[in-house]
Amino acid sequence: MLLLIGLALIGLSAGVLSGLFGIGGGILIVPALMYGLGFSQKLATGTSLAILLPPVGIAAVMEYYRQGAVDMKAAMIIAVMVVVGSWFGSKFSVGIDPVMMKLLFGIFLILLGGYIIYDATSG
Repeated sequence: MLLLIGLALIGLSAGVLSGLFGIGGGILIVPALMYGLGFSQKLATGTSLAILLPPVGIAAVMEYYRQGAVDMKAAMIIAVMVVVGSWFGSKFSVGIDPVMMKLLFGIFLILLGGYIIYDATSG
């Protein structure tokens, strides 16, 4: 029951943040599964991809589209490349040592966070 509640909270949080910021999988779901529910890095990543595949935030996309805030051409191009990129990323990921995977993911989050902080304070 506790696992079900944890999964529901992760899903709800990811949905809200996806609607707000366009994030969810790698930024929220993967760390929540790893540190909140004890998933391995690879299991968390694979599960995140499985979660995001069907809905891809359809409710949020519909609302943004109604408001004229969706570039469908850009979205289609990026979506196709996400399919290609996710295949390459998964092929690369499964061969990486789990400790190195955590290190690379942590570096990515630090760099992304640093960029966002810099961008927010430099303007």
